Amino acid sequence: MKNKLIDIITAHKNGRPVGICSVCSANRFVIKAAFDQAKKDNQYALIESTSNQVDQFGGYTGMAPQNFRDYVYDLAREMDFPAENIILGGDHLGPNVWQNEPADRAIENAVEQIKAYINAGYSKIHLDASMPLLGDDVREHHALDPQLCAERAAQLCLTAEKAWKNNADLKTPPVYVIGTDVPIPGGAVDSLDDMHVTTVDEVNETIDLTKTTFRKHGLEDAWERVVAVVVQPGVEFSNLSVIEYDPERCGQLPEAIEQRERMVYEAHSTDYQTLPSLRRMVKDHFAILKVGPELTFAFREALFALAGIEEEWLGGSQTKTSGLIPLIENVMIEYPRYWAKHYHGSEAQKAFARKYSFSDRIRYYWPYPQVQQAVALLIENLTRHSPPLTLLSQYLPFQYQAVREKAIANTPLELINHKICQVLQRYNQAVSIGGIDIVPSSKKRSAREG
Repeated sequence: MKNKLIDIITAHKNGRPVGICSVCSANRFVIKAAFDQAKKDNQYALIESTSNQVDQFGGYTGMAPQNFRDYVYDLAREMDFPAENIILGGDHLGPNVWQNEPADRAIENAVEQIKAYINAGYSKIHLDASMPLLGDDVREHHALDPQLCAERAAQLCLTAEKAWKNNADLKTPPVYVIGTDVPIPGGAVDSLDDMHVTTVDEVNETIDLTKTTFRKHGLEDAWERVVAVVVQPGVEFSNLSVIEYDPERCGQLPEAIEQRERMVYEAHSTDYQTLPSLRRMVKDHFAILKVGPELTFAFREALFALAGIEEEWLGGSQTKTSGLIPLIENVMIEYPRYWAKHYHGSEAQKAFARKYSFSDRIRYYWPYPQVQQAVALLIENLTRHSPPLTLLSQYLPFQYQAVREKAIANTPLELINHKICQVLQRYNQAVSIGGIDIVPSSKKRSAREG
């Protein structure tokens, strides 16, 4: 069975300005919104987990690849989304998590990670061996030798191919993404001053070295399924700033990939780009657009708005309110692991960043039990006591309009979903220019029918 991404990439290479949005999040509200919007827009839903989120040891989510797969498919059933229209992707798969360990041990763990992803049914694999490991010689700017990157990527690909071929339950061959000029997993940088835009020479070196190394290891068939290369096209975001896509800054990258059969670019850190910028990126062959922090940023905006409504609407009553905003601030201060290295400056500046940073490090704290309890209470309160339209207009004006137009109900779950879908709709519009349907009509069945 041919991989669904092959059809999209083939259509793009044949001149149709199409692509796919890659949703990089483990947040259940985000994933459900992704299914909802994909169904409305007749798109495949590409859901990706990163190497630090999900691995054979559980990652920071506590989920191994099979657990994440089951989790995603359970959410799809809740949303009546066709299971056959889901694509699972693994992002930054390689030794990223084990950079402080000796190279042989780190690669051994990376091999087991790849195997677990393949056996769980992931069919899009980003082979990322770009990070230096303990004992490695590094170049300027902590860069690893490209030939060593290619050798390690080939080793990981050999593992993936063997795992796929040895698993009779896997009908779809995996496709691969390569690239050594990649942003760090999780997105966002502390400073945008020294951002490096990938050059054409660097792209060609990565592709040619990897192709030669794959063939040396007997991976000719796998090379035919390398569909994209990750580059830095000059888009990025920090805590307070966003660099918009600029074709001039991108240089000759679009022309360079036109010379490569079956291959497009995958763009990371495209969060917060405008619709015109995203559309231009797709036109310039950045056909896989990854988004993550912006989706949980929208989720956070929705919850903070609902918490404000809750206090205004119910704060003076006998109803116990969630106290969500001060509670999550206290949790972040008590457990600074996920933000301390990213937020700097005065105490006031760090407090501001904890709430409102584009990098959205707050996303790591929604699974904490006390935070989940507060979110559940917030949703329960505003489900039992529907917010007045006046407060919706004040705190969630776009959702207010949708409620007035009877597009959604005035319930917290629908308000949250609509807020996240605003981001996803922008991406789906960008990758389906002119209203082109991605999913063939024969596949437009619900998960319950399938």
